[in-house]
Amino acid sequence: MKPLFSTYFSKLRPWRRLGPVLGLTLLAACSPFKLLKPGQRLLSRVEIKGVEQADKERLTALAQQKPNSRFPLPKLAIYQLGHNFYDSTRIKNKLRAIQADYAEKMRAAGTDSAKLGKLIGQRERKVTRKQLALDKGNAIMRLGEAPVVYDSALTRRSVEQMTTFLRSQGFFRARVTATDTARYHRGLVLRAIKALGSVFPGKSDSLDRVKQYRRVTVSYQIHEGQPFLYRLQAPSIPDSGVAAVVRRGQGASLLHENERYNEDLIGQERTRLETLLKNAGYFDFRQQFITLEADTSYEKFTVRLRTFIANPGPNQGHRVYTVKQVRFITDAGVGRTLRNAAGDTLRRAGTPGALRARPSLGLRTDTTVTDSIRFAAYDQKFSTSLLARKVLVRPGQRYNLANTLQTQRLLADLDMFRFNTVNYRKVADPPAADSAGLHPSTGELVAVINASPAPKFSETTEVGGTFVANLVGPFANIRLKTRNPFGGAEVLEVGLRAGFEGQLTRLVTDDNSLQAVYTTQLGATASLILPQFLVPFRTNYFLTHYNPKTRFTLSETFVKRPEYIRSNFEFAYDYIWQRSTFHQYVFSPVVITLVNSIYVNPAFQSQLELFRDTQGSSLIRSFSKQIEPSISFTSLYNSNDFNETRNARYLRLFVELGGLTRHLYKDALYSSTKLNVYDFARLNVDYRRYYRLSPQTYFAWRLNGGAVHALTRTYDPDTNYDAYIIPYDKSFFAGGSTSLRAWAPRRLGPGGYTPRLIKTGERDFISEQPGELLLEGSAEYRFPIYSFIKGAVFTDFGNVWGLQERKEQRPTEPNYGEYLRKDAQFQLNTFYKQIAADAGFGVRFDFTFLILRLDLATKIYDPTAPTGQNWALRYFNSRANPIAFNLGIGYPF
Repeated sequence: MKPLFSTYFSKLRPWRRLGPVLGLTLLAACSPFKLLKPGQRLLSRVEIKGVEQADKERLTALAQQKPNSRFPLPKLAIYQLGHNFYDSTRIKNKLRAIQADYAEKMRAAGTDSAKLGKLIGQRERKVTRKQLALDKGNAIMRLGEAPVVYDSALTRRSVEQMTTFLRSQGFFRARVTATDTARYHRGLVLRAIKALGSVFPGKSDSLDRVKQYRRVTVSYQIHEGQPFLYRLQAPSIPDSGVAAVVRRGQGASLLHENERYNEDLIGQERTRLETLLKNAGYFDFRQQFITLEADTSYEKFTVRLRTFIANPGPNQGHRVYTVKQVRFITDAGVGRTLRNAAGDTLRRAGTPGALRARPSLGLRTDTTVTDSIRFAAYDQKFSTSLLARKVLVRPGQRYNLANTLQTQRLLADLDMFRFNTVNYRKVADPPAADSAGLHPSTGELVAVINASPAPKFSETTEVGGTFVANLVGPFANIRLKTRNPFGGAEVLEVGLRAGFEGQLTRLVTDDNSLQAVYTTQLGATASLILPQFLVPFRTNYFLTHYNPKTRFTLSETFVKRPEYIRSNFEFAYDYIWQRSTFHQYVFSPVVITLVNSIYVNPAFQSQLELFRDTQGSSLIRSFSKQIEPSISFTSLYNSNDFNETRNARYLRLFVELGGLTRHLYKDALYSSTKLNVYDFARLNVDYRRYYRLSPQTYFAWRLNGGAVHALTRTYDPDTNYDAYIIPYDKSFFAGGSTSLRAWAPRRLGPGGYTPRLIKTGERDFISEQPGELLLEGSAEYRFPIYSFIKGAVFTDFGNVWGLQERKEQRPTEPNYGEYLRKDAQFQLNTFYKQIAADAGFGVRFDFTFLILRLDLATKIYDPTAPTGQNWALRYFNSRANPIAFNLGIGYPF
């Protein structure tokens, strides 16, 4: 029986066979062995076998040699392609020519230092580029990887390091062996060539067999043996005070009886003990005093572990320090600036850095004491009572490292200071103790907090442009931040935004044709952040550790489009606090949004009415006057950094309740102001996971779900029926650059519903498709390409559904009692068949401060397509499945 590929190939027309044949021939000609010297062998695979309990990932990392990367880019093939154009002799000649050329130019420049400096800079830049090409190859070679030549010495070193690692993990009798075997695996290209059959006549085994032995597979065989377990012994601590602290903290120990010996945990336990003692007042304590002694001779497969904490010297215990005084300098560095401004910049000759004796020039610090803290400043601009609440160090307390670090974090979070430090100075012992050579068991410290104020005003201006619908849209943002405007460490921010953006619009209801137009967007935002909760009594004293803040926000947005002119006003009152560095809460007891449609195009109004009657769409409601009072709560946990380079988790929970008391005022409010109000409940859960596979490769995935539900029915005077209605902007949508990237924003779903134009019956690709239930996810593999250019391959899946879909309520209609949007309602027995999927490739330009993202995606499965056309990949690059291009800032998740 002929191979499937050969059968398929034979059906192709002769001219269509030529492309694959030429491509395969060129790829087959790119043999990596051409880059090897005689006697060298190419490392093609590394295997680690026999691992049962140890960390296989860490063992793999200890292998000194790893084969060339093949996924997602064939790095060796790319390197070889670049090597075909590499000429080291030509580069050396170019280097000599550059050196000679600039030597002549520099001689001509003579003694002109400015011109000489410019020429030297130019020469160095050119020489550096050529030297890089000479050392590491041309740009194509640097994009790939040089062949990994097998080195048996590195294999022996890998065996030694793996053995050492296993013993550090409790496998004291572990053995590691390595074997290198020459195995020949036909690559995909050669297998394809063989499958072509008669295209390349000749013997199937005519390939050069010598090459079979130039590919090496290294196999590491791990024999772990039985692990050794802990037997914990009573610690040996001669200092009774230190021993008491260690006993009290024993419950948090990382080492437990009958667990496998682990040197990593032992190191972490030493760090824990050091921190424990520093938090108990032992200012001078260091990890070097701690020794954990392991004895394996006591019992088979057992490690007796004893903790020793030595004293700093003979007959000398560890000293406990208490804080005698706390000084807070709120304008560190300002005094020198003021003296310089007064002209006093001279210093004594021969003593650099030492200020000469001088009169005060009228500059005096103002010192005040608040809550036992001495505040000193040339001008007291901050509320000392507020700053005192941010300082957790107090006179009379024992030295505490945790309180010190938390004080620095709390002061930094105020956004009032360029920097802040908390330093301690030891108070000299009494003269009597010094003269007698005594070592007191206690000591005193003076805590000095230095904080340098940040500029009172800061301004940020952004100017840019968008390219949408083949139209260039300029925009500008300006934000002004004012620090400490009222003396209570507040932050006042005011922002303005103006821009034009291209949009595709359609003002007729029976046509998929679009018109590119400009829209005008204007916005203004003002926010005031207070570094405390606005609550009665002394509640903030008990919440200091949680960094409480209160935020007031006012915003106004004005949008002008051919279809409508609309303005949105929002007021929000938020309480913000942190459980830890990674975990933040936001409680918004009051959020009020006012929506006012100033003008609606009659054609667009007709389109909205048609959507309402035929699809049950509530979009028309968003263009009526409405008020949206709500209360919300957000919990955000994020252990990642800005560039997403950690093994991390992200979890965002959002709950919102709107219009809970609308029955008290909805009728009177509507009759007097025509303002509609709706009640609803909304929930959104977004979970993300990030895995760091290597220093520059990552795997990330995301699950995002949400639901919104109208709590009571609302009477619709236009249709004369009661219906469950939610504000349109509270709906869920799928599709777009941070959702399913093969679909246009907000255009996927709902469910298996296929939106169509009313008159022509053609599929509608233009209209937004809201839903009340969202289930979506993404998975993405991120890898380096070259320098700051990163790549990604990804897949997305999900959809939106309706939970309260409207049914046809007019008895005269043939579809009376049926859902207006067929297959849009969520059903447990069908929803899994309505999950859309896509796949794609992305390029990211990582500028550290900014990540520019370009993603290309195509649909794999489209549940909204007509029956029989759901597998969209067969319609690749057609109207039903165009290549979707997404441009964004930052990662999609």
